[in-house]
Amino acid sequence: MNYRHAFHAGNHADVFKHLVLTNLINLMSHKATAFAYLDTHAGVGLYDLYGNEAKRTGEWLTGIKLLLDQPNHPAFVASYVEVIHALNPQQQLRYYPGSPLLAQRLMRSQDKLILNELHPQDLQLLKQLFKEDHRISIHNQNGWLLAKALFPLAEKRALILIDSPFEKTDDFAQCLNALTEITKRMRQAVVAVWYPIKKKEDLKGFYLNVTRIKSIPKLLKVEMLMQAADNNLGLNGSGMVIANPPWKLEVELVNLLNYLKQILAPNTGKYSIDWLIAEKS
Repeated sequence: MNYRHAFHAGNHADVFKHLVLTNLINLMSHKATAFAYLDTHAGVGLYDLYGNEAKRTGEWLTGIKLLLDQPNHPAFVASYVEVIHALNPQQQLRYYPGSPLLAQRLMRSQDKLILNELHPQDLQLLKQLFKEDHRISIHNQNGWLLAKALFPLAEKRALILIDSPFEKTDDFAQCLNALTEITKRMRQAVVAVWYPIKKKEDLKGFYLNVTRIKSIPKLLKVEMLMQAADNNLGLNGSGMVIANPPWKLEVELVNLLNYLKQILAPNTGKYSIDWLIAEKS
């Protein structure tokens, strides 16, 4: 599956992923102490929905546009919507933030952002976008090997997003390796791994293997389906496994995903929230 992101910016998977990320950042910001955000596959940071790639697919029309067209937004999506409105001051939706830009707009002055991008062109665009923000360091490495190079971080609190493009068949195995390495080196780090859902059958091995990672104290699985997961329509939905989710995240996501289902797929949508590894008492 090729998930070159400019074609898919602002689609249902982005809306799901970025709203979960927004909730994670907001919950971690409740404590005054600084934390670090690390994005292993950062991309370019900002996407033009009128660009050739996005216009070719039009996926944002059934994603972020449907959300923004709602007359009243509940509090649990407000900060996400505010970021997008700030990028589009003319009130016409054109620009959509990637996860690095969303995190940058949501995080505080004392927090630190570490972005990594391997693609040389995307790297230059990322550097240009954030050249004036001294909180941000940008790396050009294999995202799967970043933990060995950077961990443990100086900050005692950290949020890591693993958002691979899933262009290669071994990406699920690489996700497992990276999640293992990060939690071995920084056991209490909050680690969110995004993945596409084409067929549920293809995910059984991933679910089983991720529960065998001994360095994870607790692991929450969150999934959002637009239609049945075993048809041939392509990207039927997406999910995230979250190691060490902050307190209250599970409750907040119930409200969020129910809201998203009603907007994005009222007749065919489905969501689930399950503990793959429950916290030991």
